[in-house]
Amino acid sequence: MSLKALVAKLFAAIIYNKTQKWAKNPVETQQKVFRSLVERASATAFGKDHGFDGIKTFADFAEKVPVRDYEELRPYIEKVVKGQEDILWPGKPLYFAKTSGTTSGAKYIPLTQDSMPYHIKAARNAILSYIHETGNAGFVDGKMIFLQGSPELDEKNGVKFGRLSGIVAHYVPGYLQRNRMPSWETNTIDDWETKVDAIVEETYKEDMTVISGIPSWVQMYFEKLQQKEGKLIGDIFKNFSLFIYGGVNYEPYRAKFESLIGRKVDSIELFPASEGFFAYQDSQKEKGMLLLLDAGIFYEFIKADEFFAENPKRYTIGEVELGVNYALIISTNAGLWAYNIGDTVQFTSLSPYRVIVSGRIKHYISAFGEHVIGKEVELALKEAVEGTGVVVNEFTVAPQINPANGLPYHEWFIEFDKAPENITDFALRLDKAMRTQNVYYDDLIAGNILRTAVLTPVVKNGFAGYMKSIGKLGGQNKLPRLSNDRKIAEILEKENLIKS
Repeated sequence: MSLKALVAKLFAAIIYNKTQKWAKNPVETQQKVFRSLVERASATAFGKDHGFDGIKTFADFAEKVPVRDYEELRPYIEKVVKGQEDILWPGKPLYFAKTSGTTSGAKYIPLTQDSMPYHIKAARNAILSYIHETGNAGFVDGKMIFLQGSPELDEKNGVKFGRLSGIVAHYVPGYLQRNRMPSWETNTIDDWETKVDAIVEETYKEDMTVISGIPSWVQMYFEKLQQKEGKLIGDIFKNFSLFIYGGVNYEPYRAKFESLIGRKVDSIELFPASEGFFAYQDSQKEKGMLLLLDAGIFYEFIKADEFFAENPKRYTIGEVELGVNYALIISTNAGLWAYNIGDTVQFTSLSPYRVIVSGRIKHYISAFGEHVIGKEVELALKEAVEGTGVVVNEFTVAPQINPANGLPYHEWFIEFDKAPENITDFALRLDKAMRTQNVYYDDLIAGNILRTAVLTPVVKNGFAGYMKSIGKLGGQNKLPRLSNDRKIAEILEKENLIKS
């Protein structure tokens, strides 16, 4: 065993013991975080507006601070973006993580001097947790690749901004820099396909032991490697032993990955977001990810089936139950307060608290990390039909992850009152409009992860037939505009509701 591997194992044991201390005292740990957050922000504009000086308990907080999403918090965030200080958190943020917007363009999520270290520690501790449990530390001597966004940052009113993964690239510890790939120059390449080609050239002769990234992007990297070398990934990288991922469910990709690699490889799931690093997989034996209760984030949970009620109950960590679908609400040391991130979680363990990401509180598509929401597909369709004379009666959108031929795609099932003269041309119009609505979808198309959208016409009254087949015809029942699976598509096909 190398000295580096030995030190990693010793450090892993130290971190494990520290983790156990807070994991075994979850309620007390969250109470400490809660009190610290409220106290630190009491003199901010948000704190003054919401009476933080008078908040002594969570009940006080829930009474004074309503649950908000980004659009509802936007008036405060816009002041921060304009350069004002002490608005949501003391001082100014270190960075803004720029993400795709929903209704009003780009979102700017603040990252502060207090919050930024937790993003780095969580990723590090996920690897150390794996080392402690398995005893496998040899990979630290090999090369590690992190497929991520460009580390080049822009600036707005004295605060730098960019993709979260690009910001985090500036914080890779010195002891990993010599092992880390690709090079800084390659990481800054804008065009994704060109970038992946460059990464292949840089890495195919290296001793890669750890590979990290969103599964769809890593799959593209693997396929290009295989095209170049004509070998299984496991034969190109004989010591490749750990895959680290987050953002989307790995299971749809697992079989494909193992066929590309030629063997099974351990994996670690992460739950990072611009708003915070919430959880990581701490065990290869147990289901779920360890919820990080000491990371400057106070968690609330609202049962998903009660979320849209007028005044749903807000639960804290000591009140949650196994197997219930909860909307995840956070307050953070970056200045997000009772913030609905849109994700839903279920607890797989209450000792320690482990979660799985169960979906989104609203319908969405994120089979490839694109986070497409209903409003985006509605606006894209509206734009596509303008000036064409096309009339749409009803529609829904679903991902096709495993097509019989070619790249995966988004499939639009549309019932027309007046169909376009050329279905293919209209599908391209739709796709172009969709790319303007969602930057992640645009990246996937530009990077040849997805092919352009496929349009499948539905027969007249086909969607009514679908709703009837599932016992939801009429009343208040609505057809989902989009879904992250193909359940609707499969019924449309089964019931012969698709035009041949």
